Amino acid sequence: MTQRQGLESGHPFPNCYAPELLVLSRGRGVWLEDRAGKRYLDFAGGIAVNALGYGRRDLARIACAQMKRLPHVSNLFASEPALELARRMAASGGFQAVQFLNSGSEANETALKYARLYAGRKKGAGCARLLCFSGGFHGRTMGALSVTPTPKYQEPFQPLIPEVEVGIYNDTEDLKRRLGPRFAGVIVEVIQGEGGLETMSPEFASALNRLCRDYDVILIADEVQTGLSRTGTFYASQAVGLKPDIITLAKPLAGGLPLAAALLPEKVNSLIHVGEHGTTFGGGPVTTAVGLRVWKILSQRAFIERVRARGEFLRRLLEELKARHPGLGEARGRGLLQGIAVPAAGAAGERMPELLAALREEGLLALRSGLNILRLAPPLVISEAEIRRGMEILSRVLARF
Repeated sequence: MTQRQGLESGHPFPNCYAPELLVLSRGRGVWLEDRAGKRYLDFAGGIAVNALGYGRRDLARIACAQMKRLPHVSNLFASEPALELARRMAASGGFQAVQFLNSGSEANETALKYARLYAGRKKGAGCARLLCFSGGFHGRTMGALSVTPTPKYQEPFQPLIPEVEVGIYNDTEDLKRRLGPRFAGVIVEVIQGEGGLETMSPEFASALNRLCRDYDVILIADEVQTGLSRTGTFYASQAVGLKPDIITLAKPLAGGLPLAAALLPEKVNSLIHVGEHGTTFGGGPVTTAVGLRVWKILSQRAFIERVRARGEFLRRLLEELKARHPGLGEARGRGLLQGIAVPAAGAAGERMPELLAALREEGLLALRSGLNILRLAPPLVISEAEIRRGMEILSRVLARF
């Protein structure tokens, strides 16, 4: 084990983690501090998890009070926080039921299982195929990984689940050729968080709506990263007119605690039998009590409008940045999930790790998406002044590249 200021190497985590990790100790607002006392402006947000930032006393009080009252019940029983949160979530889009889970991957696993259950009971045998799309990322468990068509993620774990087909994202003609009645479900992101921030076109959304309806295929919107106001609308699906049967949520749902959900329509829920799916920890009293507070904040119209305005401000600064640094490519994304293409040293994009490390040294934490997209996903409570400061750091670092 080697300690160097806020960094640590030789850690006890498996080799799927980076060999050297930044050790963070505390946070306040949109700022983080490492164990050596260095501060960082957070444009990563815990990979879009920490929507309300850090040091929230209201969330801490709620979690503490619920821990004292009732920490866990399993899904053999219910708790008041889980019931109230589920009712609010179901009402957000005319859903009949909400299945609580622990992670985005698990929420997507659940949606895929229910798509196959629906097809099997409604259409019969031979209709189990699943359609995903190039550039998509839906998780790392076996089912979610099977619909995440990235070789570096999939190849070490082959064989994956069968009857999965990969379509071309945003290609309506390809979609028409592929999709048919033998499919059980389609899973798609409106903005591809790990796939270079590619954004669904309204035309592609319309085709998905129509074809899934015509062939009675369950349309799953993976809103794990884009849901709950991140993109300037409560669900990213709303901005492009996508009308999913199932929505999956996770990252910001419980203020940093592990909570996810699959929102289910009546036509799916009516075919599910007792005991066919479950999870021990999903929807626990503590996570749903905190989640209820987070939901109330993130669903306020004024909050959503504020995120939209901050997103427009960020886009203006990204365009200005592009004008100052001609080597930059297009700005992508929406709301407070945006990014910009940066020059890559060859096909492998070797310069992205170097850029992220340089930004960290200058006090800015950011992410990558795809090969060469610098991804920015700050807490949704960020101010315009903090956005501008982050972009100034980015500009200063880019001047050296």
